[in-house]
Amino acid sequence: MELAHWPAPGTRALGEMLVAALIPMVQLPPRGLWRTKARVRNALLSTWLGREIDPPSPDGSDPVGQALVRRYLAAFGPAATADLRAWCGLAGLPAAVAAIREELVSFRDERGRELLDLPAAPRPDPGTPAPVRFLPAFDNAILGYHDRGRIIDDAHRGLSVAGARMVLLDGRAAATWTVEAGTVVVTPLRPFSQADRTAVAEEGRALAPFLSDNDSRRVQIAAPPR
Repeated sequence: MELAHWPAPGTRALGEMLVAALIPMVQLPPRGLWRTKARVRNALLSTWLGREIDPPSPDGSDPVGQALVRRYLAAFGPAATADLRAWCGLAGLPAAVAAIREELVSFRDERGRELLDLPAAPRPDPGTPAPVRFLPAFDNAILGYHDRGRIIDDAHRGLSVAGARMVLLDGRAAATWTVEAGTVVVTPLRPFSQADRTAVAEEGRALAPFLSDNDSRRVQIAAPPR
């Protein structure tokens, strides 16, 4: 690839992109520090593991690909194979899914799509209450699926890739949140009931001390959209 094809970006940025795209790499910890950020440090995956990387098997017999499927389903199942592919960005996983299919259980969602899961994975009753949760930016609870409509409305889907921090109400994205001068500021994406406001404020007050240098427990809930 000739760098002259992309004159605007710096050569360092292009070089890092090429390295990440063509060579198995790992980002070294610590990347995220408490209330601040560290510089990105990368290393060869083979150096990190202390061994050379085996190429994947085209017939799905690669145990690494199968382990990846199991670990994804342990965190995000039941899920469709499209969800798995969107989460990891890897092609060729259908072979790994096929290789362990007898280990899995399957379901159908409202649209008839097949969802796979581990047999012993917890699957709460649909009526189980889901507590309020404040999610960080780019949290896997939202980005872990191709069908993000299961947790965020289509009208707000763009927020999930723009770095917005989401508030979940009853398991769905209902607001965004930021921290301003030690105050947790919540901006609803839909009107809140009084019970919603109380639950969000309570969870926000529990979160606030972790995000401030003092013991502030201030929460501000903005006006809902009209």
